[in-house]
Amino acid sequence: MEEKKLEIRYREFDSREELEEKDRQLLDAAENALAGSYAPYSNFNVGAAVRLGNDIIVKGANQENSAFPSGLCAERTAMFSAASRYPGEEILALALVASQNGKLQPSPTYPCGACRQVMAQYQTRSGKPMRIIIGSADKVQVFDGVESILPFMFNDI
Repeated sequence: MEEKKLEIRYREFDSREELEEKDRQLLDAAENALAGSYAPYSNFNVGAAVRLGNDIIVKGANQENSAFPSGLCAERTAMFSAASRYPGEEILALALVASQNGKLQPSPTYPCGACRQVMAQYQTRSGKPMRIIIGSADKVQVFDGVESILPFMFNDI
């Protein structure tokens, strides 16, 4: 038996003003996407935005449904919309924010496992790391690839 250690590196900022302009712009788009959230059951709204290789930003928001689990997360809404509207364009970055009852969450809200795996698939397809920006009321975290939030991603097919 061999014990191994996993280490993840990311950057944490105290405010979005510290971010690079493109990251701040994408995070702002994710926050604007909150307006499209439909979350009458949880009142937990999530907005996401992806930046494509052609520099276009596509937004998505979570969509709940009374027939659980028929809804869809903001991240997958944004990625699937981008892929269907701009086939062949790589997803370079994804930003995400969450709010509840109209207030940004005080700490980062991370993508669910299904969203992480979809992110991994798009990253694998592009052959380039997907930058992930997770915002909250108190801080912003930036990860330089899906493997930072899904270290053992499935990509064997």
